Amino acid sequence: MNTIRNAALAPEGRMKIDWVKKHMPVLSSLAEELGRTKPFAGLKVAICLHLEAKTAYMAQVIRDCGAEVAITGSNPLSTQDDVAAALAVDGLTVHAWYGATPQEYEEHLSRTMECKPHLLIDDGGDLVTLLHSRYRHLLEGVRGGAEETTTGLNRLRAMADEGQLQIPMMAVNDAYCKYLFDNRHGTGQSVWDGIMRATNLVVAGKTVVVLGYGWCGKGVALRARGLGARVVVCEVNPVRALEAVMDGNTCLPSLEAAGLGDIFVTVTGCRDVLGREHFLRMKEGAILANAGHFDVEISKEDLAALATHKGLARRNVEAYNIKGKNIYLLAEGRLVNLAAADGHPAEIMDLSFALQVEALLYLNDNYGRLPAAVLALPPSIDEKVAKRKLQALNVRIDLLSQAQESYLGAWNAE
Repeated sequence: MNTIRNAALAPEGRMKIDWVKKHMPVLSSLAEELGRTKPFAGLKVAICLHLEAKTAYMAQVIRDCGAEVAITGSNPLSTQDDVAAALAVDGLTVHAWYGATPQEYEEHLSRTMECKPHLLIDDGGDLVTLLHSRYRHLLEGVRGGAEETTTGLNRLRAMADEGQLQIPMMAVNDAYCKYLFDNRHGTGQSVWDGIMRATNLVVAGKTVVVLGYGWCGKGVALRARGLGARVVVCEVNPVRALEAVMDGNTCLPSLEAAGLGDIFVTVTGCRDVLGREHFLRMKEGAILANAGHFDVEISKEDLAALATHKGLARRNVEAYNIKGKNIYLLAEGRLVNLAAADGHPAEIMDLSFALQVEALLYLNDNYGRLPAAVLALPPSIDEKVAKRKLQALNVRIDLLSQAQESYLGAWNAE
């Protein structure tokens, strides 16, 4: 039985899925190829990802490759009820709805796990954490999983370091065709889509403070500059800070930047990146947005404690009045690109989700031969996905001759 809001919304969700399908040629080529051989026949796959149209199409592809699929959302505000309904009507098992309470969110995860999966796709590590706690009795039947995000990999590596990880987990987030495009170009575009949809305000001429200069932060800063903003970067990593400066940004400690920024975007994967002392220094009308996986980067507790009044200023915009000035928090401090917009562009997620399918194939093909650890995707998978994308874009590249390959592979070549 499914756990969705309203099955009558399915036609709207199906229209969204049909749209992204037209713009995800790599995933479509995999579907055509693997749909004939059904490599997942007899297997159950549990998925915990942002449940919107691109994710839905990937879930359908995995189902069409023979698997039984159970899916839930990885964020209470990123699930789209019409898409969830479309998947449920299409025969997949769905446990998710928009605006789930913490208790409902946990229940949706649990119901998804009760399908007794052989393979997992996770986004943030919640499904794997549940497997290793409440559902340890299912571990023996799980062949492995694939993780989508930096935050999830941080959690998995912590589990592995403590000797707690009991299944092989593919680090899809670390694949070139994921972070070079999804984290940088996908996050860069979708974050500003979310901020601009939520506020309907201009970016040009404003000072944008980007906290964290990993691949996601690089993308956010790049697009902010392209929109005409002045960009200040805050970092704790000296190499990334130097990179930010060399890329043309100003780099400052966050408390100094707090009084300068018009828009703040947290992209660190850490907690309490913006807190009480930052809020007290901010100017009237400062806008706070988070693009990290969990809603802990901006301290909502500190905002609430400082505010004399809190109210909804606009959909997805909460106003906190602190000492006579208004500070605006977008999308409850959750992922602004998904909670206030539609997430990454379809062409970008085409790469990421093709990697996910390939990761499941690799896990299944190598079942019983992989260690219980966080594993890198083989470079051949990255290259395979990139070649499929280039072919879809009608882009041709050079090939090395046999003599060139020999030269590059020799230590004493002249």
